[in-house]
Amino acid sequence: MTNYYTEKINFFGSSTPKQLIDQYGSPLYVYNERILRQRCREMANFVTYPNFKANYSTKANSNLELLKIIREEGLNADAMSPGEIYVLLAAGFRPEQIFYISNNVSEDEMMYAINLGIKVSVDSLSQLETYGKINPGGDVAIRINPGFGIGHHEKVITGGENTKFGINIGLVDDIKTILKQYNLNLTGINQHIGSLFMNGEPYVQSVKAILEFAEQFDDLKYIDLGGGFGIPYKKLEGEKRLELKQFGRKVDELLHQWASRNNSDIMFMIEPGRYVVAECCVLLGTVHALKENAGNLYAGTDLGFNVLVRPVMYDAWHDVEVYPKDEKALSPEKIPVTIVGNICESGDIVAENRMLPPLAVGDILGVLDAGAYGYSMSSNYNNRLRPAEVLIQSDGTHRLIRRRDTLEDLLRNFCCETIPAL
Repeated sequence: MTNYYTEKINFFGSSTPKQLIDQYGSPLYVYNERILRQRCREMANFVTYPNFKANYSTKANSNLELLKIIREEGLNADAMSPGEIYVLLAAGFRPEQIFYISNNVSEDEMMYAINLGIKVSVDSLSQLETYGKINPGGDVAIRINPGFGIGHHEKVITGGENTKFGINIGLVDDIKTILKQYNLNLTGINQHIGSLFMNGEPYVQSVKAILEFAEQFDDLKYIDLGGGFGIPYKKLEGEKRLELKQFGRKVDELLHQWASRNNSDIMFMIEPGRYVVAECCVLLGTVHALKENAGNLYAGTDLGFNVLVRPVMYDAWHDVEVYPKDEKALSPEKIPVTIVGNICESGDIVAENRMLPPLAVGDILGVLDAGAYGYSMSSNYNNRLRPAEVLIQSDGTHRLIRRRDTLEDLLRNFCCETIPAL
């Protein structure tokens, strides 16, 4: 292959996309261990403040083997459900390394985390009362809404007026009343303003807001500044990376100043998800049909939105590479083509009107930066099978880290007395 972004960074190691598809089937999630470890280290060293920890946001990708690597690189983890807690424990994270940031959960879910000794955050006054009733005298954290948010789509903005998340920062008296009523110890506060920012300034402002809010409480042990760190999804167009070092210095200065002013060695945390895992993955799929309709060229693939839902849900952009079936050089010519999947929905579009080399049935497509909210949001819609996941290890070899669904998996959880042999 020539002139591929993936080739320049040796993404596929000692293999080619065709070799991987031939062995593991199509579609296929392919992860690169070297890139994953590098992104973990960048987050772990985001600031110089000594009592700092990056907590990986598990919802971005909860593959067990990836979680093990993330733990090895020294990151802790955020969880949003008992299921995520369960998988994190299986990956070797200790309870004290997990922060359960709950959202509208039952008493049973809260107790699951409490009984394991895991830090719990609640994000409404109602849930704070629930927590107090089931765990009076316990430690608790609260998620605040700083009053503003950012994000690449309205569905991922998690701060401000039009969001379900967080306790309004103006409700300090109500918070303190509930804490006193149930003898709760407020040990932490956290926030999240939105996802995929590429300019760090709004995040810096949110850090200032949460640090100012923290001044109103004594004996805090940790402050979670939030996540949302963006990655350049339009790499092939030259999109620049988030300026992490310069941005980190601004945050670092605020943390040192706050700790010095308050004579505190409080722990500060961040909760990156996308930044850690997005770029370590390419989703491979196969072109199975080509058709023209009303002057529009469509490439029909096995990359339905059951496999990758972000383009449909968020109008999200993913760069696409073409790997010809005969592994020959690509034509320099480019024509507009809309890449669609195999789901029975008109909105099943991966990429619309992309300028790509002429495609042929059997060509392999590579959807870049698919590691965050790719497999973790996949489904069996249309009773389609979820793909396998493969890891390109640091030495360039590959291994299977999750098998492909089978047809038998579709019947596995039914409670029929007998399932007929097929």
